[in-house]
Formats: sequence, C-alpha cells, structure tokens
Amino acid sequence: MSSTTLSPYKLEFLEAAINGGVLKFGSFELKSKRISPYFFNAGDFYRADLLRAISTAYAKTIIEVNESSSPVEFDILFGPAYKGIPLATSTVDKLAELKPEKYGSVCYSFDRKEAKDHGEGGNIVGAPLKGKRVLIVDDVVTAGTAKREAIGKIRYEGGIVVGILVALDRMEKLPAPNGDDPKAPMPSAIGEIRKEYGIPVLSILTLNGGAVEGKEGADCG
Repeated sequence: MSSTTLSPYKLEFLEAAINGGVLKFGSFELKSKRISPYFFNAGDFYRADLLRAISTAYAKTIIEVNESSSPVEFDILFGPAYKGIPLATSTVDKLAELKPEKYGSVCYSFDRKEAKDHGEGGNIVGAPLKGKRVLIVDDVVTAGTAKREAIGKIRYEGGIVVGILVALDRMEKLPAPNGDDPKAPMPSAIGEIRKEYGIPVLSILTLNGGAVEGKEGADCG
C-alpha cells in the first residue's frame, strides 16, 4: 500500500486503523456485493486509544474544512445508529477540546432504529434537529442507502443537512445504469449522493486502489 503525503493527524489515524485491526487488507465482499481488497469497520474503534485517534481525525478534518474557502458550518453532529453514535459523540467532545471558542456549544444527536413510544419518545436522541444545520458523521459510504435514510430522518425532524463526513472514501462504485453493459461508466456512490442532495461529502482519507490519499478539505466523489 502506498500513500501520498499525509498530514500528521491523518497518518496517525491510518496507522491506528491498521495496527488496531480496523482497516484490514485481503479479499472482502462488501454490502454492495463488490469484492474489495480492504475492509474498514469503525465498530472496531472500541478501545480508548483507537476512539481517540478517529475522533481527533474527524475533528481536525472539520476544523480544516471550516478554515478553508468552502466551510461547512453546522450546529449539530448527527451519528446514524449504530456505528455513527460513538463517532458523533466523541467528535463533539474533541472539537470542544481543540477549539472551545468555536465548538464549545456544538451539539450531537443520533437516531433510534425503532421509535420509542414512551418516556421522551420519538426517533431522535440528543439535541432537537428542527431548524438546525446538521453534519452527518459516519464510517463509510457503500451504496448510500444508510445515508439516504439518515437524511430522510433529519429532514423529517426539521433539520437542515449541510454535509456528510466519513472516515474513509473507498471510491465505491455503483452498478452501471444500464446494467448489462460492462463498458458503461460506473457512477460513484459518494458522487451520486452529492448530486442528489447538493451537499458536500467529505472524508478523512481516500483509498484509491492501493494508494491512500488525504484530500485536505476537499469533496470526495
């Protein structure tokens, strides 16, 4: 595996993911049924040092993006259940630690897989979404189904989705639109979400074949 020049926090995140067994190399069948030479499972960031590495990488990516010419301003980080929940909560905490003057009052929310019909009820836990700018934080984009579901839930609650941040852009391709033509161009899963919703989809790292790229503040897709 080769890598372009990465900023220190991206390199630390990559090393933590590999050494912690979160990023594995081999032959893996993804949800999209595509065979991939690597597999990334953010659910394996359950150890304190690994969670610190990924939350730091998310937070510093957000800070870099918002110091660029194309900032993504938000009020709430939203972590889709289940893997996105610890990612959103730990990233909010890290943002407040790194830049308390800007992010000290940023909130988090996450959804329930099944609506609760007692107590506080509803589909959402955490900060109310109505009228708020929401940045979704998750691990990867495969077919984009889970991200579309999250966007639908946020909009149903009156939130305004301003972007999506994932840990890894696997350059996932969707089936060709006309199916049977193997020469037809295959659309990017991330690119389709950007086009459909008109929002930026950002990543900490991009895995492009055997190369690891760190696109500083860039939309990946």
